[in-house]
Amino acid sequence: MVSHADPVMSKGIQRFSSSPGAEAALVCFPHAGGAASYYRPFAAALSPGIDVSAVQYPGRQNRRTEPLARTIDQLVDDSVEALGPWAHRALSLFGHSMGAVVAYEVARRLTAAGSPPVTLVVSGRRAPGDEQRCEAHLRDDDGLLAEIRRLGGTDMRLFESPDMRALFLPVLRADYQAVETYRHTDGPQLSCPVLALAGDSDPVASPAEMRHWAARTSARFDVLNFSGGHFYLADHSAAVASVVRDHVIALTR
Repeated sequence: MVSHADPVMSKGIQRFSSSPGAEAALVCFPHAGGAASYYRPFAAALSPGIDVSAVQYPGRQNRRTEPLARTIDQLVDDSVEALGPWAHRALSLFGHSMGAVVAYEVARRLTAAGSPPVTLVVSGRRAPGDEQRCEAHLRDDDGLLAEIRRLGGTDMRLFESPDMRALFLPVLRADYQAVETYRHTDGPQLSCPVLALAGDSDPVASPAEMRHWAARTSARFDVLNFSGGHFYLADHSAAVASVVRDHVIALTR
């Protein structure tokens, strides 16, 4: 096992346990409205074999005073800069929902810079170029919350408090604006393997639709299905962690 020195930490990267001697390093990208802390249980499940970090987008938690990003390009720019101290490590990337798009575009940037990721694991999001045209970010607050309710995975009691609505709705709206205005641009395929994970009753990214990610890589592609909706991974956290662990470790050795 190769030992790696801890990189300098930044506000844009959260680390929940230090595993610098791990065989592999995985960077996770949150969904719309999500924060790095969403991946704390995931990191615990993968430790110590995989050194897990999560991107912290601007405008939430320890970055709550920073302006929100309103485009995928802004989120990617911010993420690539935050990952600078990890340039010496072979990274695997994992993204759920909006995070899948951000992770994909980060993978493109890393590949263009000559440091392609070991693998890209995407979850709960149609392939770039195959997006649904939605405008939830243009709805009023109740309309935006209706979309959140449709996807499940969020305790809607959170929004009963006016203070909590004022805190979280701007973040949700900005993230929805970013992902709903994103348009894929043509370019070379990724050179790394891609693993797609899907919930069999996900209303926005069915297992069949997740298969379209195969067109985004020239390397191996696999898709795995789990029972459940858009946030199926909350119900299958141990199984998802096991799949990701086996996939990443096999490619790192």
